[in-house]
Amino acid sequence: MNKKILSAVVGVAAVAGMGATGASAATLDDVKAKGFVQCGVSTGLAGFSAPNDAGDWTGIDVDLCRGVAAAVFGDAAAVKYSPLSAKERFTALQSGEVDVLSRNTTWTMSRDTQLGINFAGVNYYDGQGFMVRKSLGVNSALQLSGASVCVQTGTTTELNLTDYFKANDMTYNPVVFEKLEEVNAAYDSNRCDVYTTDQSGLYSIRLGLSAPDEHMVLPEVISKEPLGPSVRQGDDQWFNVVKWVHFAMLNAEELGITSENVDEMLESTDPNIMRVLGKEGAFGEAIGVSNDWAYQVIKQVGNYGEVFERNVGASTPLAIDRGVNALWTKGGFQYAPPIR
Repeated sequence: MNKKILSAVVGVAAVAGMGATGASAATLDDVKAKGFVQCGVSTGLAGFSAPNDAGDWTGIDVDLCRGVAAAVFGDAAAVKYSPLSAKERFTALQSGEVDVLSRNTTWTMSRDTQLGINFAGVNYYDGQGFMVRKSLGVNSALQLSGASVCVQTGTTTELNLTDYFKANDMTYNPVVFEKLEEVNAAYDSNRCDVYTTDQSGLYSIRLGLSAPDEHMVLPEVISKEPLGPSVRQGDDQWFNVVKWVHFAMLNAEELGITSENVDEMLESTDPNIMRVLGKEGAFGEAIGVSNDWAYQVIKQVGNYGEVFERNVGASTPLAIDRGVNALWTKGGFQYAPPIR
């Protein structure tokens, strides 16, 4: 290549790199300046993001945001929550109203490429299902032709519903609402025969019905619903922070590091554990936070397994089995790149 051309190319690349670096620090700088993470969550889905009796937000999605706050500030409580409907969620992220969207949202190609957002991982592998009254007398979704189906608009659920009934040459009558609370109320008041959403959501919603034992979740899972947090595109540093908080929780579980034993683990000579806990390397500095960032996440929020069990596991009313959300070492899908 001609030396003049090579010099010009290198110069352009350097300028582009400088611009990208400057832009990439924007959200992290803004978050540090205001002193908290603004987290977009659902309007209330038990186990994922919902206020408890004391008014405190809890759930798997909430704990991701708490983890981000712990990594950035060393304080998992440095979070404010914005309850968002399915219709509002992407606009809130795109506009900068929230710093991260952690709201049982499915990662799809169109969302990943057309909305100006990046998904930072999958914190719950799910699939769409159907809930019916036991009195309806059906035990399979293939028996639902002609049924009225309650569904939330602006979701992949609505599209999957159409695809499933069309593929199986069945008809249905959609009963559509924008807000989750409206869908719940409609189904509970018998305005529709069937409720469809992610299976995890169905188990959560069932608990809030006036007579939970009169309802059942059908066995069919009709879609892939990889749920996870997302951030705005064009901000690689913030993307890295959110992404690696999730990965740190997974790596911690795999390495046996918990919120209870993390202080003891600081004495470990295992290089993998030392890197996770910031005793070796400068991995925190590389993403704009302190080198004990993952220690703070694990100490204050827990590893992925702790988060799962605390919010939706066997000891909770939802009693959801780890299933495909188990670590890859235990037959599940959850797998994180190493911190090294």
